[in-house]
Amino acid sequence: MYGVVEIAGHQYKVQAGDVLDVEKLANEAGTTVEFENVLFVGGETPAVGFPTVNGAKVTAKVIKHDRSRKIIVFKRKPGMYKRKNGHRQHYTSLLITEVNDGSGNVQKIEADSKNAKKFLK
Repeated sequence: MYGVVEIAGHQYKVQAGDVLDVEKLANEAGTTVEFENVLFVGGETPAVGFPTVNGAKVTAKVIKHDRSRKIIVFKRKPGMYKRKNGHRQHYTSLLITEVNDGSGNVQKIEADSKNAKKFLK
């Protein structure tokens, strides 16, 4: 089972056990976050939301806050000016622990999976 969830204005396809990098969230590392803006749930019985699926939610654990790699922006006009800027976007890493479709079906992360052993201690 998978779901399409809206997080910070962006849509992501998620399954239990996935690690996502999303725009920076205000939650602290190690806390659990629930997202209720589930737009679609796929699997044996797919459910399409109008605009969201009633009762569906995605639970995730905040792993860390970090900054992405640096992007260099170089502007130049011959004879006029040169400008070199850099940018590093802040992001939050999430481990998806549970996908609930709202009708009683729940997919949880497997305890023996690689990401569960690494991030859930």
